[in-house]
Amino acid sequence: MTTPDVVRPEAAGLGIPRLDTARPEATGLDMTGAARPEATGLGMPSLDTARPEAAAPGMPPLDTARPEASGLDMAGPGAARPDMAQRPAMPGVFSPEAARADVPILHRTVNGHPLVWLDNGATTQKPRQVIEALGAYYGAANSNIHRGAHTMAREATEMYEAGRAAVASFLGAPAPESIVFVRGTTEAINLVAQTWGRDNLGPGDDILVPVLEHHSNIVPWQLIAKETRARVVPIPLTPEGEIDQTAYADLLSSRTQLVALSHASNVLGTVPPVKEMTALAHRYGAKVLVDGAQAVAHFPVDVQDLDADFYAFSGHKLFAPTGIGALYAKPEILESMRPYQGGGNMIDSVDFGKTTFAPVPHRLEAGTGNIGGVVGLLAALNWLSGFDRNAVAAYEEGLMAYAQQAMATVPGLELVGAAPERIAVLTFTLAGQDPGTIADWLDRDGIAIRAGHHCAQPALAHYGLESAARASLALYNTSQEVDQLVASLRQLQQAA
Repeated sequence: MTTPDVVRPEAAGLGIPRLDTARPEATGLDMTGAARPEATGLGMPSLDTARPEAAAPGMPPLDTARPEASGLDMAGPGAARPDMAQRPAMPGVFSPEAARADVPILHRTVNGHPLVWLDNGATTQKPRQVIEALGAYYGAANSNIHRGAHTMAREATEMYEAGRAAVASFLGAPAPESIVFVRGTTEAINLVAQTWGRDNLGPGDDILVPVLEHHSNIVPWQLIAKETRARVVPIPLTPEGEIDQTAYADLLSSRTQLVALSHASNVLGTVPPVKEMTALAHRYGAKVLVDGAQAVAHFPVDVQDLDADFYAFSGHKLFAPTGIGALYAKPEILESMRPYQGGGNMIDSVDFGKTTFAPVPHRLEAGTGNIGGVVGLLAALNWLSGFDRNAVAAYEEGLMAYAQQAMATVPGLELVGAAPERIAVLTFTLAGQDPGTIADWLDRDGIAIRAGHHCAQPALAHYGLESAARASLALYNTSQEVDQLVASLRQLQQAA
Protein backbone atom coordinates (compact mmCIF):
# COMPACT_ATOMS: atom_id res chain seq x y z
CA MET A 1 0.00 0.00 0.00
CA THR A 2 1.02 3.61 -0.31
CA THR A 3 -0.01 6.12 2.31
CA PRO A 4 -0.61 9.39 0.44
CA ASP A 5 0.06 11.83 3.28
CA VAL A 6 3.26 10.23 4.53
CA VAL A 7 6.67 11.42 3.42
CA ARG A 8 9.08 8.61 2.62
CA PRO A 9 12.53 9.03 4.20
CA GLU A 10 14.21 8.54 0.86
CA ALA A 11 12.17 11.42 -0.53
CA ALA A 12 12.91 13.74 2.38
CA GLY A 13 16.13 15.22 1.10
CA LEU A 14 18.26 12.21 1.98
CA GLY A 15 18.79 11.23 -1.63
CA ILE A 16 17.92 7.60 -1.00
CA PRO A 17 16.00 5.79 -3.75
CA ARG A 18 13.28 3.32 -2.87
CA LEU A 19 14.10 -0.36 -2.88
CA ASP A 20 11.90 -2.91 -4.54
CA THR A 21 12.15 -5.66 -1.93
CA ALA A 22 9.65 -7.80 -3.78
CA ARG A 23 12.33 -8.24 -6.41
CA PRO A 24 15.66 -9.00 -4.70
CA GLU A 25 17.40 -8.88 -8.04
CA ALA A 26 16.51 -5.19 -8.20
CA THR A 27 19.03 -4.47 -5.44
CA GLY A 28 21.91 -4.93 -7.82
CA LEU A 29 22.91 -8.29 -6.38
CA ASP A 30 23.63 -11.19 -8.66
CA MET A 31 20.94 -13.57 -7.45
CA THR A 32 21.97 -16.47 -9.67
CA GLY A 33 22.98 -19.59 -7.82
CA ALA A 34 24.63 -18.71 -4.54
CA ALA A 35 22.14 -16.13 -3.32
CA ARG A 36 19.07 -18.24 -4.11
CA PRO A 37 17.44 -19.25 -0.82
CA GLU A 38 16.50 -22.66 -2.10
CA ALA A 39 20.17 -23.40 -2.76
CA THR A 40 20.92 -23.86 0.93
CA GLY A 41 17.52 -24.13 2.53
CA LEU A 42 18.32 -21.01 4.53
CA GLY A 43 18.21 -18.38 1.83
CA MET A 44 21.86 -17.41 2.18
CA PRO A 45 24.87 -18.12 0.00
CA SER A 46 27.08 -21.03 0.93
CA LEU A 47 30.73 -20.29 1.63
CA ASP A 48 33.06 -22.66 -0.11
CA THR A 49 35.30 -23.48 2.80
CA ALA A 50 37.31 -25.93 0.76
CA ARG A 51 38.40 -23.01 -1.38
CA PRO A 52 39.00 -20.00 0.93
CA GLU A 53 39.47 -17.71 -2.04
CA ALA A 54 35.88 -18.43 -3.04
CA ALA A 55 34.55 -17.00 0.22
CA ALA A 56 35.31 -13.44 -0.83
CA PRO A 57 34.84 -12.69 -4.53
CA GLY A 58 37.85 -10.97 -5.97
CA MET A 59 40.14 -12.03 -3.16
CA PRO A 60 43.40 -13.82 -3.88
CA PRO A 61 43.93 -17.28 -2.37
CA LEU A 62 44.64 -17.20 1.36
CA ASP A 63 48.23 -17.15 2.39
CA THR A 64 47.95 -19.00 5.69
CA ALA A 65 51.37 -17.79 6.75
CA ARG A 66 50.10 -14.23 6.57
CA PRO A 67 46.78 -13.79 8.43
CA GLU A 68 46.41 -10.28 7.11
CA ALA A 69 45.87 -11.85 3.68
CA SER A 70 42.96 -13.91 4.94
CA GLY A 71 40.42 -11.14 4.59
CA LEU A 72 40.70 -10.13 8.25
CA ASP A 73 41.33 -6.43 8.65
CA MET A 74 44.00 -5.97 11.32
CA ALA A 75 44.22 -2.23 10.91
CA GLY A 76 41.13 -1.25 12.89
CA PRO A 77 37.89 0.52 11.98
CA GLY A 78 37.81 2.55 8.82
CA ALA A 79 40.92 1.00 7.28
CA ALA A 80 40.95 0.72 3.51
CA ARG A 81 40.05 -2.75 2.30
CA PRO A 82 40.62 -3.41 -1.42
CA ASP A 83 38.60 -6.64 -1.26
CA MET A 84 35.51 -4.93 0.18
CA ALA A 85 34.29 -3.45 -3.08
CA GLN A 86 30.67 -3.26 -1.95
CA ARG A 87 31.47 -1.18 1.10
CA PRO A 88 31.09 2.59 0.72
CA ALA A 89 34.37 4.02 -0.45
CA MET A 90 34.53 6.60 2.32
CA PRO A 91 32.59 7.73 5.37
CA GLY A 92 29.92 10.17 4.30
CA VAL A 93 28.39 7.77 1.77
CA PHE A 94 25.31 5.85 2.87
CA SER A 95 22.28 4.25 1.30
CA PRO A 96 20.19 1.33 2.50
CA GLU A 97 20.96 -0.50 -0.76
CA ALA A 98 24.67 -0.46 0.06
CA ALA A 99 23.94 -2.02 3.44
CA ARG A 100 21.41 -4.52 2.06
CA ALA A 101 23.75 -5.63 -0.70
CA ASP A 102 26.21 -6.83 1.94
CA VAL A 103 23.71 -8.86 4.00
CA PRO A 104 22.96 -12.25 2.39
CA ILE A 105 20.06 -13.30 4.60
CA LEU A 106 17.99 -10.28 3.56
CA HIS A 107 17.65 -11.89 0.13
CA ARG A 108 16.05 -15.15 1.24
CA THR A 109 12.36 -15.95 1.23
CA VAL A 110 10.14 -16.95 4.17
CA ASN A 111 6.85 -18.72 3.51
CA GLY A 112 7.11 -17.81 -0.14
CA HIS A 113 7.70 -14.10 0.47
CA PRO A 114 10.88 -11.99 0.49
CA LEU A 115 12.09 -11.69 4.07
CA VAL A 116 11.24 -8.43 5.85
CA TRP A 117 13.45 -8.44 8.96
CA LEU A 118 11.94 -6.12 11.55
CA ASP A 119 13.30 -7.89 14.64
CA ASN A 120 16.57 -5.99 14.88
CA GLY A 121 16.03 -5.19 18.55
CA ALA A 122 16.40 -8.91 19.25
CA THR A 123 19.35 -9.44 16.90
CA THR A 124 20.74 -7.87 13.74
CA GLN A 125 21.62 -9.69 10.54
CA LYS A 126 25.23 -10.12 9.52
CA PRO A 127 27.03 -8.63 6.52
CA ARG A 128 29.06 -10.93 4.31
CA GLN A 129 32.25 -9.29 5.63
CA VAL A 130 31.50 -10.73 9.07
CA ILE A 131 30.53 -14.14 7.70
CA GLU A 132 33.66 -14.28 5.55
CA ALA A 133 35.92 -13.08 8.36
CA LEU A 134 34.71 -15.95 10.56
CA GLY A 135 35.28 -18.47 7.77
CA ALA A 136 38.71 -17.07 7.00
CA TYR A 137 39.74 -17.12 10.64
CA TYR A 138 38.68 -20.71 11.26
CA GLY A 139 40.01 -21.79 7.87
CA ALA A 140 43.42 -20.17 8.05
CA ALA A 141 44.25 -18.72 11.46
CA ASN A 142 42.55 -20.72 14.22
CA SER A 143 44.60 -20.95 17.41
CA ASN A 144 44.35 -20.21 21.09
CA ILE A 145 45.75 -16.88 22.23
CA HIS A 146 48.17 -15.28 24.69
CA ARG A 147 49.84 -18.51 25.78
CA GLY A 148 51.27 -20.02 22.60
CA ALA A 149 54.75 -19.48 21.22
CA HIS A 150 54.05 -20.57 17.64
CA THR A 151 53.21 -18.43 14.64
CA MET A 152 49.48 -19.04 14.54
CA ALA A 153 49.14 -18.34 18.28
CA ARG A 154 50.84 -14.99 17.75
CA GLU A 155 48.62 -14.24 14.76
CA ALA A 156 45.42 -15.13 16.65
CA THR A 157 46.54 -13.01 19.61
CA GLU A 158 47.15 -10.07 17.30
CA MET A 159 43.65 -10.43 15.86
CA TYR A 160 42.08 -10.64 19.30
CA GLU A 161 43.89 -7.58 20.57
CA ALA A 162 43.17 -5.71 17.32
CA GLY A 163 39.51 -6.35 18.12
CA ARG A 164 39.98 -4.85 21.59
CA ALA A 165 41.62 -1.76 20.09
CA ALA A 166 38.78 -1.43 17.56
CA VAL A 167 36.15 -1.56 20.32
CA ALA A 168 38.03 1.10 22.28
CA SER A 169 38.15 3.33 19.21
CA PHE A 170 34.47 2.69 18.44
CA LEU A 171 33.41 3.74 21.95
CA GLY A 172 35.86 6.62 22.26
CA ALA A 173 37.56 4.86 25.19
CA PRO A 174 40.94 6.16 26.35
CA ALA A 175 42.83 2.89 25.77
CA PRO A 176 42.27 -0.73 24.69
CA GLU A 177 43.08 -1.83 28.25
CA SER A 178 39.78 -0.30 29.40
CA ILE A 179 37.83 -2.91 27.37
CA VAL A 180 36.88 -6.33 28.75
CA PHE A 181 35.47 -8.95 26.39
CA VAL A 182 32.34 -10.72 27.62
CA ARG A 183 29.54 -12.84 26.11
CA GLY A 184 27.25 -9.83 25.85
CA THR A 185 25.56 -7.02 27.77
CA THR A 186 24.03 -9.42 30.29
CA GLU A 187 27.38 -10.88 31.29
CA ALA A 188 28.93 -7.40 31.41
CA ILE A 189 26.32 -6.14 33.87
CA ASN A 190 26.62 -9.28 36.00
CA LEU A 191 30.40 -8.87 35.98
CA VAL A 192 30.09 -5.32 37.34
CA ALA A 193 27.52 -6.41 39.93
CA GLN A 194 29.64 -9.32 41.18
CA THR A 195 32.95 -7.42 41.23
CA TRP A 196 32.49 -3.69 41.76
CA GLY A 197 29.06 -4.17 43.33
CA ARG A 198 30.15 -6.79 45.85
CA ASP A 199 32.98 -4.54 47.04
CA ASN A 200 31.13 -1.22 47.06
CA LEU A 201 27.52 -1.89 48.03
CA GLY A 202 26.30 -2.32 51.55
CA PRO A 203 23.30 -2.01 53.87
CA GLY A 204 21.23 1.11 53.16
CA ASP A 205 22.86 1.84 49.78
CA ASP A 206 20.64 2.67 46.80
CA ILE A 207 20.88 1.42 43.22
CA LEU A 208 18.67 3.59 40.99
CA VAL A 209 17.21 1.79 37.97
CA PRO A 210 14.65 3.31 35.56
CA VAL A 211 11.39 1.43 35.01
CA LEU A 212 12.11 1.19 31.27
CA GLU A 213 15.12 -1.12 31.74
CA HIS A 214 15.64 -4.55 30.19
CA HIS A 215 15.55 -7.35 32.74
CA SER A 216 19.33 -7.71 32.26
CA ASN A 217 19.73 -4.34 33.92
CA ILE A 218 17.32 -5.10 36.76
CA VAL A 219 17.80 -8.70 37.92
CA PRO A 220 21.60 -8.59 38.49
CA TRP A 221 21.11 -5.59 40.78
CA GLN A 222 18.34 -7.35 42.68
CA LEU A 223 20.62 -10.34 43.22
CA ILE A 224 23.58 -8.33 44.50
CA ALA A 225 21.30 -6.06 46.54
CA LYS A 226 19.92 -9.09 48.37
CA GLU A 227 23.44 -10.24 49.20
CA THR A 228 24.72 -6.83 50.30
CA ARG A 229 21.46 -5.58 51.86
CA ALA A 230 21.38 -2.65 49.47
CA ARG A 231 18.11 -1.79 47.72
CA VAL A 232 17.06 -1.33 44.09
CA VAL A 233 15.02 1.86 43.67
CA PRO A 234 12.93 2.25 40.48
CA ILE A 235 12.94 5.60 38.69
CA PRO A 236 9.41 6.23 37.32
CA LEU A 237 8.48 7.12 33.76
CA THR A 238 6.37 9.89 32.31
CA PRO A 239 3.26 9.01 30.27
CA GLU A 240 5.37 9.47 27.11
CA GLY A 241 7.85 6.83 28.24
CA GLU A 242 10.67 9.16 29.23
CA ILE A 243 12.57 8.85 32.51
CA ASP A 244 10.96 11.29 34.94
CA GLN A 245 13.88 13.65 35.49
CA THR A 246 12.26 15.42 38.44
CA ALA A 247 11.71 12.12 40.21
CA TYR A 248 15.27 11.07 39.35
CA ALA A 249 16.73 14.22 40.91
CA ASP A 250 14.61 13.68 44.03
CA LEU A 251 15.71 10.05 44.39
CA LEU A 252 19.43 10.84 44.26
CA SER A 253 21.04 11.13 47.66
CA SER A 254 24.18 10.35 49.61
CA ARG A 255 22.88 6.75 49.77
CA THR A 256 23.03 6.40 45.98
CA GLN A 257 25.99 4.27 44.96
CA LEU A 258 25.00 3.38 41.40
CA VAL A 259 22.66 4.50 38.62
CA ALA A 260 22.08 1.79 35.98
CA LEU A 261 20.29 2.97 32.85
CA SER A 262 19.87 2.16 29.16
CA HIS A 263 21.27 4.41 26.45
CA ALA A 264 18.18 3.37 24.45
CA SER A 265 15.16 1.32 25.51
CA ASN A 266 14.54 -1.97 23.74
CA VAL A 267 10.76 -1.69 24.13
CA LEU A 268 9.98 2.05 24.04
CA GLY A 269 12.94 3.25 21.98
CA THR A 270 13.49 6.04 24.52
CA VAL A 271 16.94 7.68 24.46
CA PRO A 272 17.42 9.29 27.89
CA PRO A 273 19.68 12.30 28.51
CA VAL A 274 22.47 10.01 29.70
CA LYS A 275 25.18 12.66 29.82
CA GLU A 276 23.09 14.97 32.01
CA MET A 277 21.90 12.13 34.24
CA THR A 278 25.49 10.96 34.67
CA ALA A 279 26.69 14.43 35.64
CA LEU A 280 23.93 14.70 38.25
CA ALA A 281 24.72 11.25 39.69
CA HIS A 282 28.40 12.14 39.97
CA ARG A 283 27.52 15.15 42.14
CA TYR A 284 26.37 12.62 44.75
CA GLY A 285 29.44 10.44 44.30
CA ALA A 286 27.48 7.70 42.54
CA LYS A 287 28.78 5.62 39.67
CA VAL A 288 26.84 5.20 36.42
CA LEU A 289 26.51 2.06 34.31
CA VAL A 290 25.07 2.49 30.82
CA ASP A 291 23.48 -0.41 28.95
CA GLY A 292 24.34 0.38 25.33
CA ALA A 293 22.95 -2.80 23.76
CA GLN A 294 20.26 -0.99 21.77
CA ALA A 295 22.21 2.22 21.16
CA VAL A 296 25.50 1.32 19.50
CA ALA A 297 24.01 0.22 16.17
CA HIS A 298 21.98 3.41 15.78
CA PHE A 299 24.21 6.37 16.64
CA PRO A 300 27.82 7.19 17.57
CA VAL A 301 28.86 6.71 21.21
CA ASP A 302 31.65 8.48 23.09
CA VAL A 303 32.03 7.09 26.60
CA GLN A 304 34.42 9.85 27.63
CA ASP A 305 31.99 12.54 26.54
CA LEU A 306 29.20 10.76 28.44
CA ASP A 307 31.58 10.39 31.40
CA ALA A 308 30.10 6.92 31.97
CA ASP A 309 31.83 4.80 34.56
CA PHE A 310 30.73 1.58 32.82
CA TYR A 311 29.36 1.00 29.32
CA ALA A 312 28.26 -2.39 27.96
CA PHE A 313 27.06 -3.71 24.61
CA SER A 314 26.42 -6.98 22.74
CA GLY A 315 27.97 -7.77 19.37
CA HIS A 316 24.92 -9.55 17.95
CA LYS A 317 22.89 -6.32 18.11
CA LEU A 318 25.71 -4.64 16.18
CA PHE A 319 25.83 -6.90 13.07
CA ALA A 320 28.44 -9.15 14.74
CA PRO A 321 28.16 -12.79 15.90
CA THR A 322 26.34 -13.93 19.01
CA GLY A 323 28.30 -14.74 22.16
CA ILE A 324 30.58 -11.71 22.09
CA GLY A 325 30.25 -8.31 23.71
CA ALA A 326 32.30 -5.73 25.54
CA LEU A 327 32.42 -3.86 28.81
CA TYR A 328 34.13 -0.50 29.12
CA ALA A 329 35.10 0.78 32.55
CA LYS A 330 37.09 3.83 33.55
CA PRO A 331 40.70 2.70 33.99
CA GLU A 332 40.90 3.57 37.69
CA ILE A 333 37.67 1.69 38.41
CA LEU A 334 38.66 -1.31 36.31
CA GLU A 335 41.99 -1.50 38.12
CA SER A 336 40.15 -1.83 41.44
CA MET A 337 37.89 -4.69 40.29
CA ARG A 338 38.88 -8.12 41.59
CA PRO A 339 38.26 -11.24 39.50
CA TYR A 340 34.93 -12.99 39.85
CA GLN A 341 35.98 -16.10 37.88
CA GLY A 342 39.22 -18.00 38.18
CA GLY A 343 41.11 -20.14 35.69
CA GLY A 344 43.55 -19.84 32.87
CA ASN A 345 44.56 -16.60 31.15
CA MET A 346 43.66 -14.41 34.16
CA ILE A 347 46.65 -15.31 36.31
CA ASP A 348 50.24 -14.13 36.66
CA SER A 349 51.45 -17.08 38.75
CA VAL A 350 49.79 -19.95 40.60
CA ASP A 351 51.04 -21.77 43.68
CA PHE A 352 49.13 -23.67 46.33
CA GLY A 353 50.31 -21.05 48.77
CA LYS A 354 49.48 -17.98 46.72
CA THR A 355 48.08 -16.98 43.30
CA THR A 356 48.74 -13.61 41.71
CA PHE A 357 46.60 -12.23 38.93
CA ALA A 358 47.23 -10.74 35.53
CA PRO A 359 46.73 -7.01 34.98
CA VAL A 360 43.39 -5.76 33.71
CA PRO A 361 41.63 -6.41 31.46
CA HIS A 362 42.99 -9.98 31.34
CA ARG A 363 42.27 -10.81 34.98
CA LEU A 364 38.56 -10.37 34.20
CA GLU A 365 38.71 -12.71 31.19
CA ALA A 366 39.16 -16.17 32.68
CA GLY A 367 39.60 -19.08 30.27
CA THR A 368 39.61 -19.11 26.49
CA GLY A 369 37.59 -16.24 25.12
CA ASN A 370 35.39 -16.18 22.06
CA ILE A 371 38.27 -15.53 19.67
CA GLY A 372 36.22 -16.08 16.53
CA GLY A 373 33.56 -13.79 17.98
CA VAL A 374 36.12 -11.02 18.43
CA VAL A 375 37.25 -11.49 14.82
CA GLY A 376 33.63 -11.19 13.71
CA LEU A 377 33.08 -8.15 15.92
CA LEU A 378 36.13 -6.49 14.41
CA ALA A 379 34.75 -7.11 10.92
CA ALA A 380 31.35 -5.72 11.95
CA LEU A 381 32.91 -2.56 13.37
CA ASN A 382 34.93 -2.09 10.19
CA TRP A 383 31.77 -2.52 8.11
CA LEU A 384 29.62 -0.15 10.16
CA SER A 385 32.39 2.43 10.48
CA GLY A 386 32.64 2.54 6.69
CA PHE A 387 29.31 4.40 6.66
CA ASP A 388 28.77 7.94 7.87
CA ARG A 389 27.20 7.24 11.27
CA ASN A 390 25.41 10.56 11.34
CA ALA A 391 23.91 9.84 7.92
CA VAL A 392 22.77 6.44 9.17
CA ALA A 393 21.14 8.03 12.21
CA ALA A 394 19.39 10.62 10.03
CA TYR A 395 18.09 7.93 7.67
CA GLU A 396 16.78 5.80 10.53
CA GLU A 397 15.09 8.84 12.08
CA GLY A 398 13.31 9.55 8.80
CA LEU A 399 12.33 5.92 8.38
CA MET A 400 10.94 5.80 11.91
CA ALA A 401 8.87 8.95 11.31
CA TYR A 402 7.51 7.40 8.14
CA ALA A 403 6.67 4.18 9.97
CA GLN A 404 4.93 6.03 12.80
CA GLN A 405 2.70 7.87 10.37
CA ALA A 406 2.02 4.82 8.21
CA MET A 407 1.18 2.57 11.16
CA ALA A 408 -1.21 5.21 12.53
CA THR A 409 -3.44 4.50 9.50
CA VAL A 410 -4.10 0.93 10.65
CA PRO A 411 -7.48 0.73 12.42
CA GLY A 412 -7.13 -0.14 16.09
CA LEU A 413 -3.33 0.14 16.19
CA GLU A 414 -1.79 2.01 19.11
CA LEU A 415 1.92 2.73 19.46
CA VAL A 416 3.37 2.37 22.94
CA GLY A 417 5.52 5.26 24.13
CA ALA A 418 5.98 8.70 22.61
CA ALA A 419 9.36 9.98 23.78
CA PRO A 420 10.65 12.66 21.38
CA GLU A 421 14.21 11.28 21.59
CA ARG A 422 14.14 7.66 20.51
CA ILE A 423 15.60 5.02 18.25
CA ALA A 424 13.57 3.24 15.57
CA VAL A 425 11.66 0.86 17.84
CA LEU A 426 7.89 0.65 17.31
CA THR A 427 6.06 -1.32 19.98
CA PHE A 428 2.33 -1.54 19.41
CA THR A 429 -0.97 -3.19 20.20
CA LEU A 430 -3.80 -3.99 17.78
CA ALA A 431 -7.39 -3.95 18.96
CA GLY A 432 -8.84 -7.44 19.22
CA GLN A 433 -5.54 -9.17 18.41
CA ASP A 434 -3.12 -10.97 20.70
CA PRO A 435 0.54 -9.98 20.05
CA GLY A 436 1.39 -13.63 19.34
CA THR A 437 -1.37 -13.80 16.75
CA ILE A 438 -0.07 -10.62 15.12
CA ALA A 439 3.45 -12.01 14.87
CA ASP A 440 2.19 -15.33 13.46
CA TRP A 441 0.08 -13.55 10.82
CA LEU A 442 2.95 -11.34 9.73
CA ASP A 443 5.30 -14.31 9.55
CA ARG A 444 3.04 -15.85 6.90
CA ASP A 445 3.89 -12.81 4.78
CA GLY A 446 7.61 -13.17 5.48
CA ILE A 447 7.62 -10.31 8.00
CA ALA A 448 9.58 -10.97 11.20
CA ILE A 449 8.66 -9.00 14.31
CA ARG A 450 8.84 -9.75 18.05
CA ALA A 451 5.89 -10.42 20.38
CA GLY A 452 5.79 -10.85 24.15
CA HIS A 453 7.08 -8.90 27.13
CA HIS A 454 10.44 -8.15 25.45
CA CYS A 455 12.30 -8.79 28.73
CA ALA A 456 10.98 -5.42 29.91
CA GLN A 457 7.90 -6.28 31.97
CA PRO A 458 8.03 -3.19 34.23
CA ALA A 459 8.09 -0.89 31.18
CA LEU A 460 5.01 -2.58 29.68
CA ALA A 461 3.28 -2.62 33.06
CA HIS A 462 3.66 1.17 33.08
CA TYR A 463 1.12 1.12 30.22
CA GLY A 464 -1.04 -1.59 31.77
CA LEU A 465 0.25 -4.22 29.36
CA GLU A 466 1.63 -7.71 29.81
CA SER A 467 2.75 -8.12 26.20
CA ALA A 468 2.93 -6.23 22.92
CA ALA A 469 4.17 -6.54 19.35
CA ARG A 470 7.38 -4.81 18.31
CA ALA A 471 8.88 -3.83 14.97
CA SER A 472 12.47 -2.63 15.29
CA LEU A 473 14.28 -1.07 12.35
CA ALA A 474 17.92 -0.94 11.26
CA LEU A 475 19.97 0.81 8.59
CA TYR A 476 19.12 -1.82 5.96
CA ASN A 477 15.34 -1.50 6.29
CA THR A 478 13.27 0.49 3.80
CA SER A 479 9.99 2.34 3.51
CA GLN A 480 8.64 -0.37 1.21
CA GLU A 481 9.16 -2.89 4.02
CA VAL A 482 7.16 -0.58 6.26
CA ASP A 483 4.44 -0.53 3.58
CA GLN A 484 4.41 -4.33 3.56
CA LEU A 485 4.07 -4.39 7.37
CA VAL A 486 1.17 -1.92 7.27
CA ALA A 487 -0.59 -3.73 4.41
CA SER A 488 -0.36 -7.06 6.25
CA LEU A 489 -1.69 -5.54 9.47
CA ARG A 490 -4.62 -4.04 7.56
CA GLN A 491 -5.38 -7.44 6.07
CA LEU A 492 -5.31 -8.98 9.55
CA GLN A 493 -7.87 -6.45 10.76
CA GLN A 494 -10.06 -7.06 7.72
CA ALA A 495 -9.94 -10.81 8.25
CA ALA A 496 -10.97 -10.54 11.90
